[in-house]
Amino acid sequence: MTIRQALDTAARQLAKAGVDSPRLNAQLLLASLLNTPHLQLMTMQGSPLEATVEARFFKLVARRASREPLQTILGYAHFMGHAFLTAPDVLIPRQDTETLCERALSHVHPGSRVLDLCCGSGCLAISIKLAQPEAAVYASDISAAAIALTQRNALRLGATITPYQGDLFVPFAGMRFDVILSNPPYIPLSEMPGLQEEVRQEPALALEAGPDGLLFYRRILKEAAQHLKPGGHLLLELGDSQAAAVSALVPHGFSQPLIHMDLAGLPRVLETRYMEGVSSSYERLF
Repeated sequence: MTIRQALDTAARQLAKAGVDSPRLNAQLLLASLLNTPHLQLMTMQGSPLEATVEARFFKLVARRASREPLQTILGYAHFMGHAFLTAPDVLIPRQDTETLCERALSHVHPGSRVLDLCCGSGCLAISIKLAQPEAAVYASDISAAAIALTQRNALRLGATITPYQGDLFVPFAGMRFDVILSNPPYIPLSEMPGLQEEVRQEPALALEAGPDGLLFYRRILKEAAQHLKPGGHLLLELGDSQAAAVSALVPHGFSQPLIHMDLAGLPRVLETRYMEGVSSSYERLF
């Protein structure tokens, strides 16, 4: 079987299983086995595929046809220009979350102290540290698997961060930060059964957020004032229709929230600032 024939067969199988972009998925799976950029496969279409590689390839195709996430099969996901290791029991980094990272980075400077809550794979904390090496970056997640993966990714990418296993702010008693950011669980329980099949294979711990999807927003916004420096920034990723509901939860002592759109034009990030002890002239700079 040639590479073209293998890709054609795989693409048909994936399309039948309802996988989006079946040809691209097939190319990425085969390219990972051949250790070559997937675009280079275009120049190799007529080359024969070794029987052992063919067998391994169609095992991967079967996994993808079962709607196992592509990034879990490949073992990595790209985020902010870096390849992050993935694991079945940790949320996969999403391109949408790059909006949160970029907005947070606009407030991170040399010497800043930054906290990433619900850090998952560590993609946010590590990307911030790589972009601003002189910042002190901390992270927390209640999942031991997430903290283990964060540590692996940090070591692999050469980022020195401080991750803790714990529930939101619990590991940081008495500490204050210049920037706090989070991509928390925000899926209402009633919406879990209707999620894309690939998403349903990701850990519910990283997705579910109570009956209305606001459980973790309430907790973070209630406790943030105890952990932000005066003038410090709080940034939260939002679900597609949650901007108004989360904005209404912002407590007294914080600035009027700003909502930032993602590349698809959807409201994706809420940003607010802790204004207790900050002069009115300083507030106008926000």
